[in-house]
Amino acid sequence: MQFDDDAKLDPSQVEDVRASGRRAGGGGGGRGMMPGGCVLPVGGKGGGCLLLLVGVAALFLFQIVPTNFSGDEPQSPAPSASRPEPQGSPSGNLASRCRTGADADQSEDCRIVGTVNSIQAYWKQAFTGRGRTSYTPAKTVLFSRAVNTACGTADSSVGPFYCPRDQKVYLDLTFFDTLQRDFGAKGGPFAQAYVIAHEYGHHVQNLLGTMNRVGNDRQGATSGAVRLELQADCYAGVWAGNAVRTGFYTQPFTQADIDEALSAASAVGDDSIQRRSQGRVMPDAFTHGTSAQREKWFSVGYKSGDPARCDTFTGAI
Repeated sequence: MQFDDDAKLDPSQVEDVRASGRRAGGGGGGRGMMPGGCVLPVGGKGGGCLLLLVGVAALFLFQIVPTNFSGDEPQSPAPSASRPEPQGSPSGNLASRCRTGADADQSEDCRIVGTVNSIQAYWKQAFTGRGRTSYTPAKTVLFSRAVNTACGTADSSVGPFYCPRDQKVYLDLTFFDTLQRDFGAKGGPFAQAYVIAHEYGHHVQNLLGTMNRVGNDRQGATSGAVRLELQADCYAGVWAGNAVRTGFYTQPFTQADIDEALSAASAVGDDSIQRRSQGRVMPDAFTHGTSAQREKWFSVGYKSGDPARCDTFTGAI
């Protein structure tokens, strides 16, 4: 995963609200994180949420959060001891540190910026090329411990998520340590890129109105929720197949890069998580799809490079 050293980064697409330095707050979600996944409902509209509970821990991976985490309609969060204010200033010092692709090759934070830039450059091109309404950029917010969103207050145990209310992707970088350490993923830069690209897949679904197709069909092996998540995996693969054309990378991704993404996808399959947490697989409780399905749909997107091939709502998945 090699950036073009001369590529110009746009750090304004990433907000850094961490308290200080990289991964402020130390452990973040730590071992309490349990990659699973869900989509929270908005008063019966849009997706639905099914909490995967293991002890007292509940983590939603690669999720969409269209409302606050108590299930009520979102309100503007007021400062309080239990509702932490974002730390630092928007974009932190990314603007001074992340200017070119050379910076992205040297720094994790700048690599996140470059990845976000490339993903959004691709979708801007894709929307234009297909005659759709223009693509609306979405910011990624880097946080530690907890963050306020238009969908409510979330802490690190929630994992990466997309909030349609403010059209932002939220990410605590400690998640990737947990994914590798506790769930057997290979880890690596492209595992991060896959997760981010999946979340931007949800943003694309939001812009296209695809989220509305889920309705109340939020759980089960062939549910709308599973189909929505597999499509986001496919969209992540589509970006990967076209990434070099965005001008941020010097060459197509290697098989080792793709293997990192496939490993991450496999680690967070519903069946894999259920075996680890409960010792058995319960398809009726699926919300994201099996490990094999997640690998399959990322691969469909990557090999075809065509978002039209990502129709998970028609036929078998």
